Amino acid sequence: MTAELVRVFGRIGLLSFGGPAAQIALMHKELVETRDWLSEEQFLRALSFCMLLPGPEAMQLATYAGWKRQGIIGGLIGGGLFVLPGAFVILALALAYGTYGNLPVVQALFLGVKATVVVIVIEALIKISKRALIRPEHSLIAIGGFLALFCFALPFPLVIGVAAIIGAMLTTSEYEAPPTKPANLSGSLRIILIGGLIWAAPLALAGALNQSFLIEVGLFFSTLAVVTFGGAYAVLAYMTQEVVVSYGWLTTAQMMDALGLAETTPGPLILVTQFVGMIAGMAKGGTGMALLAGAMTLWVTFVPCFIWIFAGAPLIDWLDGRPRLRGALAGITAAVVGVIANLTLWFALHVFFSGVAPVDWGPVQTIRPILDTAQPLAVVLAGIAAALLLWRHWSLAIVLPLCAALSLAASYATGTA
Repeated sequence: MTAELVRVFGRIGLLSFGGPAAQIALMHKELVETRDWLSEEQFLRALSFCMLLPGPEAMQLATYAGWKRQGIIGGLIGGGLFVLPGAFVILALALAYGTYGNLPVVQALFLGVKATVVVIVIEALIKISKRALIRPEHSLIAIGGFLALFCFALPFPLVIGVAAIIGAMLTTSEYEAPPTKPANLSGSLRIILIGGLIWAAPLALAGALNQSFLIEVGLFFSTLAVVTFGGAYAVLAYMTQEVVVSYGWLTTAQMMDALGLAETTPGPLILVTQFVGMIAGMAKGGTGMALLAGAMTLWVTFVPCFIWIFAGAPLIDWLDGRPRLRGALAGITAAVVGVIANLTLWFALHVFFSGVAPVDWGPVQTIRPILDTAQPLAVVLAGIAAALLLWRHWSLAIVLPLCAALSLAASYATGTA
C-alpha cells in the first residue's frame, strides 16, 4: 500500500501546477474518480475542513487523503510529496537567482514576469470574489479589509481576527447544530503537543548554536504559518512589508520576482516563502546560509499543516456541526477579498512606477506613485497578459514566458538590456 501511495501522490505532486483550483481538481480525479480512496461526500467535507485551516488547502487535502488511506504515515507521504517537487525546483531557482539576478538581461526578463504577476493577482481576486461575496455584509467586510490595510496599514492578523469575529456574530445561534458524535479532544491535544515540539525543534537547535538570523527566520515564518488564511495571495502584502521594511531581507522588486518564479513551479504557491528565506540567507551568509534558511522556512511553514490535519481530521464530523465556525470562515474569506485587492493595487503601483512615496496624513498611512517614474513597457506587457489570461484564457505556462521574452526583446530594442 505504501508503494502505491508514493506512486499516486508523487504523480499529483509533479503535476500540481496552476494554483489551488487546478490542484484540487487533479486530486478529485485521482482520488475520487480514478480510485475509490475517497467518496464524493468525504472529499467535499475534507475540502471544507481544510479551508477552515491556515495554510495551503490543497496540500492539506493531500495530507488528509493520505491519512485516510494509511494513517499518519500516509498523511506524511501525501502532504510531503505534494510539496517536495516544487521545493526542489524553488531551491534551484533561488540559487540561480541569487547568483545571476542582478544582470540586466535577467532584470529585463523579470519586468515581463512582474507585469504578468499583476494580472495573475487580479485573476485570483475575481475568482475569490465570486465565491466569497455571497451576502451584502461580506462585501462590507471586504471593503473594510481593503481600507484597513491600504489606507491605515493595520496589521494583517488583526484584520483577519476581526473578520472572523464579525463572521461568527453574523451567524445566529438558532442555526447551531449539536455535534454529530463525541469529539476525541484528548487525542487531538496530544498530537498538537507532540507536533508543536517537533515544529519548534529547529528553532531550539538554532538557539543552542547562537544562530540569531535563523531564529529570526524561523520565528517570522512560524507566525506567518498561523495566519495564512485564504492562501498565499492573502499574506503576500503582509509578508512583503515585514521582509522588506521590518527586516530588510529583500527589496520590493525581489519579492515580486519571488512570486513570479513561484507561479512557475508545481506545489503550493506558499513555497514563495522558501524562495524568500533562501535569498535572505544568501545575502546574509552565502550559499550555505541560503540552504539553512530555506530548510528552516520549509520546516516551520509546512510542519504546522501536518499538525492541523492529524489533530483535526478525526474531528471533521464534529466540526461540521458548528455553524459559527463556518460563519467565522466566511468572514475571513470575505476579508481576504479586500486583502487581495490591497495586494493588487500595491503590486500594480510598484510595477507600473519605478518609484513610490509614502503618504502620512493623520491616521492614514499609504503610498502614492511618483508620476514621472512611470514604466510604459510594464503597462503594455500587463495589457497583453490580461488579454491572454482573462479574455483568451491561455495557460499561465505560456503567457508568463511569452511576456518575459517580449520584455527582453523590447529592452534589447531600446538598448537597456
